[in-house]
Amino acid sequence: MSQARHKGKRLKPLIYVDGAAGTTGLEIRERLAGRDDVAIRVLSDMDRKDIAVRTAALNEADIAVLCLPDEAAREAVALVENPSVRILDASSAHRTAAGWIYGFSELEPGRRREIAAAHRVSNPGCYATAFLALVRPLVRAGLIPADSPITATGLSGYSGGGRTMIEEFEHSNSPRFTSSVVRTYALNLAHKHVPEMRAHAGLVHPPVFAPTVGRFYRGMMVEVPLQLWSFPENRTARDAHTVLASEYAGSAQIEVAPFGEVPATIDAEMLKNTDRMALFVFGNATTRQARLIAVLDNLGKGAAGAAVQNLNIMLGVPDSTGLH
Repeated sequence: MSQARHKGKRLKPLIYVDGAAGTTGLEIRERLAGRDDVAIRVLSDMDRKDIAVRTAALNEADIAVLCLPDEAAREAVALVENPSVRILDASSAHRTAAGWIYGFSELEPGRRREIAAAHRVSNPGCYATAFLALVRPLVRAGLIPADSPITATGLSGYSGGGRTMIEEFEHSNSPRFTSSVVRTYALNLAHKHVPEMRAHAGLVHPPVFAPTVGRFYRGMMVEVPLQLWSFPENRTARDAHTVLASEYAGSAQIEVAPFGEVPATIDAEMLKNTDRMALFVFGNATTRQARLIAVLDNLGKGAAGAAVQNLNIMLGVPDSTGLH
């Protein structure tokens, strides 16, 4: 790893955040701001529009973090000619692309090691993070058959939609303004996270995903209901809990609630301003049905927190450095 320059020598890894003015970019900068183990480069508004300056910044970095729309992220990758530059892409452009490591370190055995060695890492989507945390271990264990018809619902704070959705909910003088408390969207059944949900869960068919957005800034809840009677081998909700509890035992960022304990409420905002995720499993032995629920901050473990965790792994420092 090269180092940030000081008197001709590199002393710290140089991190260039491309697109740092957006919601995720600002959150990443906030988490990195107080650290003395990295040097952060962020361009001014004028320099961000200068292709030569931006290209130089990308090629001089040890790790370039892309916080851009998908097409702009692809263009940024094409600008990188220095083979030593590593890229962490927070967009959805490369989440199922060949040659890229999907940056969910807890998802697969050996994934953390792959991220540590990778030159190209794609940060997961927020909804996909919650869905995969619940579903992937159960598919891998054979509890959910890969060809099962899976459905999922999601509720997110409006910050997940970036500047456009923030404007819809906060700016009453905007033509986009909405007074909705909760509204559904992606009614064409083509939400941008569905491809990574299917691919990285190991499912044959894409899940039917029903996302909604609520009148709160940050926080997220995703639910996957299961008809356990439709699965082979007489599986139970406790079986599902056992798999998930074993999968995330010892994880600093993901906690599985005890089986059989029903909290007074599960709130989409309960982990806001953190970089953690909580998983719950509820079941009815009579109907042989289960509800799997994941709660996280869509800007934390669902975006910027995950990016900083991946960055830490790529840098070889403890995963939780700079996380809440």
